[in-house]
Amino acid sequence: MSESVNYLQVLKSISDATAELVRRLAPSVVNVNTTMTRGTGVVLNSDGYVVTCSHVLGRSASVKIGSGEKILDAKTVGIDPYSDIALLRAEHADLKPIEIGNSDKLSPGQFVLALANPFNRQPSVTTGIVTSVGSTLRGWRGTAMENVIATDAKLNPGFSGGPLVDASGMMIGLNTAYVWSRGIAIPINKVKNVTDRLMDGGKIKRGYLGIVSNTVPISQDIVKTTGIQQDTGVMIFSVEPGSPARKAGLAMGDVLVKFNGEPVLDFYDLPRLLTEDVVGKKVKLSILRGEKLIDLTVISSLAKGQSDE
Repeated sequence: MSESVNYLQVLKSISDATAELVRRLAPSVVNVNTTMTRGTGVVLNSDGYVVTCSHVLGRSASVKIGSGEKILDAKTVGIDPYSDIALLRAEHADLKPIEIGNSDKLSPGQFVLALANPFNRQPSVTTGIVTSVGSTLRGWRGTAMENVIATDAKLNPGFSGGPLVDASGMMIGLNTAYVWSRGIAIPINKVKNVTDRLMDGGKIKRGYLGIVSNTVPISQDIVKTTGIQQDTGVMIFSVEPGSPARKAGLAMGDVLVKFNGEPVLDFYDLPRLLTEDVVGKKVKLSILRGEKLIDLTVISSLAKGQSDE
């Protein structure tokens, strides 16, 4: 009988601790309301900076932040749609920042909570465990989201832009999607890297080729004929008129295998290589055209919607 009582006490203590943790985090989890959508944001610091997902904002010019009885006008400080991160600021808002953890120390099996506040009420919450770290998947703009955190916490509409926290209440990710019965979060270390640059007035710039592509296998016959040391590459399905790829001579059916000497093994490699450092510079591409390996030179431009300003 005593073992049963102890077991129930443990369950109650866990339940009470979880509820208390949610109450403690509630002031840092705010409503993000645009002319088009409702989502969630997380207060990063006492200066009124709030992070959310860029897809929550969409193309809305007007953004408001709700925190309890406070409804505040927010300025969009910066957006990086390719990582699905946006930074807002509500000046003189007196908002309570969340505590930031370290996503590099995450391991599968860790207990997590995902919080949301799309309607400016008490936060909604769901729980789960980390199922994997370091996964890569297609992002909102068809680009790659690298090293995401996957959990079995079910994320309903409105959870995008909310925090994923560990058992101590430290934010370790930014919830962005629910796919394949998994909650997907951007690691907080990446979120901090992007928001710190946006906070300093910088812009997150990405290179752009103007192609639609996907991973394909390369036959062993072609591997032997050309001498390449890889059995996959990225096939080009279409090339946008006037794009850097079109100007370089890339064509539908070409298989990209190297970018500036680095192997391109799958679809996810290309966004990783198209960094700010290569924008406006000559880059050597190695492609398979039929059974021939040929080299082309491309000058990538800034990704659509970005500028040098």
